[in-house]
Order: sequence, then C-alpha cells, then structure tokens
Amino acid sequence: MAETPSARSESDLPIAPVYDQADLEGFDPESKLGAPGQYPFTRGVYPTMYTGKPWTMRQYAGFGTARESNERYHQLVSAGTGGLSVAFDLPTQMGYDSDEAIAHGEVGKVGVAIDSIDDMRTLFHDLPLDKVSTSMTINAPASTLLLMYQLVAAEQGIAGNQLTGTIQNDVLKEYIARGTYIYPPKESLRLISDIFAYCHREIPRWNTISISGYHMAEAGATPAQEIAFTLANAKEYVRTAIAAGLDVDDFAPRLSFFFVARTTLLEEVAKFRAARRIWARIMKEEFGAKNPKSMMLRFHTQTAGVQLTAQQPEVNLVRVALQGLGAVLGGTQSLHTNSYDEAIALPTQKAARLALRTQQVIAFETDVTKTVDPFAGSYVVESMTDDLEGAALELIQAVEDKGGAVAAIEQGFQKSEIERSAYRVALEIDNKERTVVGVNKYTLDEEEPYEPLRVDPQIEVDQCERLATLRKERDNDAVERALDDLRTAARGSDNVLFPMREALKLRATGGEVSHALRDVWGLYVPRETF
Repeated sequence: MAETPSARSESDLPIAPVYDQADLEGFDPESKLGAPGQYPFTRGVYPTMYTGKPWTMRQYAGFGTARESNERYHQLVSAGTGGLSVAFDLPTQMGYDSDEAIAHGEVGKVGVAIDSIDDMRTLFHDLPLDKVSTSMTINAPASTLLLMYQLVAAEQGIAGNQLTGTIQNDVLKEYIARGTYIYPPKESLRLISDIFAYCHREIPRWNTISISGYHMAEAGATPAQEIAFTLANAKEYVRTAIAAGLDVDDFAPRLSFFFVARTTLLEEVAKFRAARRIWARIMKEEFGAKNPKSMMLRFHTQTAGVQLTAQQPEVNLVRVALQGLGAVLGGTQSLHTNSYDEAIALPTQKAARLALRTQQVIAFETDVTKTVDPFAGSYVVESMTDDLEGAALELIQAVEDKGGAVAAIEQGFQKSEIERSAYRVALEIDNKERTVVGVNKYTLDEEEPYEPLRVDPQIEVDQCERLATLRKERDNDAVERALDDLRTAARGSDNVLFPMREALKLRATGGEVSHALRDVWGLYVPRETF
C-alpha cells in the first residue's frame, strides 16, 4: 500500500489512511472487472443493474399462527414489498410438529408454525403466488415446505413453472453456525441433490438453494470468512449434484446466495464484488460451466441483526439505512432490512413498515440507482476488493486442504475460525477499542420504555388442537402407506421428493415426514470437542 496502515478492517486486513494510483499498480480492468453483466461479474450480474428497476424488496416475516402471518403479508404487499420472506418457528425448522413434547414453549415464537398443508394453505390465502416471489428460510426440512407450497399453488390453479422464489436449503452452514440440522451430512447432501433434480423438472424457475454466509456472519465470521466458507460450501453442493449425475449447467443457474450487510460500508461493497469474481472463476475454471448464468453469483442480503442494539433502539434505523445502502452499492439482487426493534422482540407493524420505507428511500430518493457499480475504479474499493479476494481464496484453499467443506466441518475448522473472530470482536467492545453507540459510548442513564410485540402462548394450544382434528379427519392408513413409500425411496436411490409430495397431499405432517427420514437416515450428533 501507499502508506503505513493506521487501521484494520473487519476481516483484520490493513486499511491505509490514503489510497492513490500506486495502490492499483498492475491492476488490469479487463480481467479484474469486465463490463457489468459480463464475466467475471465484479461489476454486477446484469448489464443495467438498478438503472432499469430496483432490487426485490423483501421483508422477513412470520410469527404465531399462519393466519396472523398471512395478515402481516397482506400488509407488506399493500405497503409495496415485491417479495415475501417467510420465517418459521423452531419446531418447523427442526422437523417436529407443534404437539410434540420437544416443541413445547417454542411454537410460533421465532416464526410461523407450519405443521401441514392446511397451515400452508392459510399462510398464503388470497396471495397471488404466480406474481409474488417467496423466499423461505428453511433448511433441513426445505423439501417438505417447498412441496407444501407447490401443492397450495396447484390448488389455486398455478402451475409449478409459474412459481418463483427461493428455499434456503443450505444445511452445511447449520453444522457450522446455526444448529437446525436433522440428518447426517451425507444424507443431507443426498436430499439437496434430489431437490435440485426435482425443481429442474417440476419448478424450473425456483432458486433451489440460498447458500448462506449470513448466519456465519451473525455468529462472528469476518467478511473474508463469510464469503470463503460460503463458497466452500457451495463447491460441496456442486460436487454432490454432479456426482448424482446432474449437468452443471442444468442446476447451477438456479443457485443463489445469502449474505449479511454490516455498517462497515466500504468493506461490504468490496466483499460483494470479490465474492462475484471468485465464484465466476470457480464455476468456469473448476467445474467447466459453459452457461454464463452458471457463473453468476446472485444473492439476497439481509442487514446485520447482530449489530442491532436493545439500547436506544431508534439508532438502529440509522444502522439499517447504512447497511442497506452498502448492500445496494455492492449489487444485491434482493434485500431485507431489519426492523429497529428486533433486538428486543418480534418487530411491530410500524417498525416493519419503517424498515421497508428505508429501502424505498434508497431506491427512489437517492441517486445510487442511476448508474451501475458506482465504486468501480475507486482506489480504496478496488484495493479492498483485491485484499478480500486474496484472504478468501486462502481460506477456501484451507478448507480444500482438509478434504472439502464436509470434512472441514467434521474437524471443526470453520466453527473454530469463526469463534476466534467473534472472541476478538467481543474483547474489542469490552475494552472500548470498538465503539458501539449507545452500548459502550454515548449511553443514556435511563432507557425509554418500549412495549414489544409478544406471542400469545394460546397459539401452541390452538395449533395442537388443529393437529388433533387433522389426524381424525384424514385417511391415516393412506398416510402411513405414503410414508412407507418415502422410507423405501430413502433407502434406495429414487428421488424422495415424489413420494414425499404424495404423503403431504394426503395431509401427512411435516414432523411425520421428517420422522420417516430419521427412521432411515438417523440423526446427526456433533462431536462435542475437536
């Protein structure tokens, strides 16, 4: 660099006080940048980016019952959101029904409880599924929720080829950072490859996976670790699909990614640009992709929940605006902006509306959408992009040296690296080396009162009653035969989604489907020490 660094980035890389032409010595715009919409896609995956239309504005929502969540979705659509993003409660995420003992106390708490096609039907009542793009934050039971969605759409007369949206379906990051896994890695990867094949045939416009760095970042991963471990996981998914007999250009165009946006705006912009460049080269050079769409890193962004504070929560509005701006300047395809009160409880309706308005102000009241990749050629951003690319490639190679993402997970590599970074940041905050406004500096003697939105415990009682009614009304013998067909497919090599769809159509519950697969595949038990 041109001068001795005086600061460090979130990735613990040096930041110089001044950047100039000397920092771009040997910089080749053609190989490093290309034109917008062209390989290696550093400047964005589409030629016009937001100059034609803005990104998809999603709001992540879901709480309590399917009926309550449906009401919130209608409010969001009326407020101008272009895509829905569904949050599920922990029992649903873990493949348990609301009436199971393990689900007690968690029903409807961090998302909506979906036990059967009946709940899914209520969740999307009167919503135009052929016009609204739906993202579902679901991983181990992603196939179950996707099939319920497809069945409900079919009841509305909407064919699979009309549906657009995304299932997160990224179980590898669950073993690293989040914990809502069910089956062992090998079987989880088998299920994911079955989803790829099923959607290629049945729901061709659906994004079959959202390979996620967001949750690793929330656990403490640096920007370099976030993109490195995300792309290492992505390589594992691609290898699995190819090993299952799929052609890379048949499934890769439907891969999507999910990243965080922090308040460190310059590094975040550089992170997104570096990630696109790395992925394009991986797909072209390592996997031999021919279709340019297979090389495009298309991603959704969510503003950093971990940076929100319960103290002086209104300050989070400023944080979210900066985070959202960073995502847009970095070229995201869709964006969720967190509500300012999420560090306290579930967002209120007003807070959710303000979060959406933040995106709308960025889109329609600033000039950042008037030109593609505003930071291209910036001394600092191009230098930081190169630095992040180099740091991420080193970490990707470290994962490869351990045998790939799954082997590295089993050795605890990614988890331990993230924990070290999280510990470093925690120490910096405790020692006041890192300022968090309202927490360790610029504090108030007394916080203003705030009345959070709370989930009524009666929801669990009502959900259990609905399940009891469902089990009385349906043909239980037919359900059990369908679940046996699912077990048979799981033992063999047939695509499990086809018998799973039949079971769900007969009103099998999500928990029953997951238990059928547990019977064959077992449960993943992590090693406690490494």
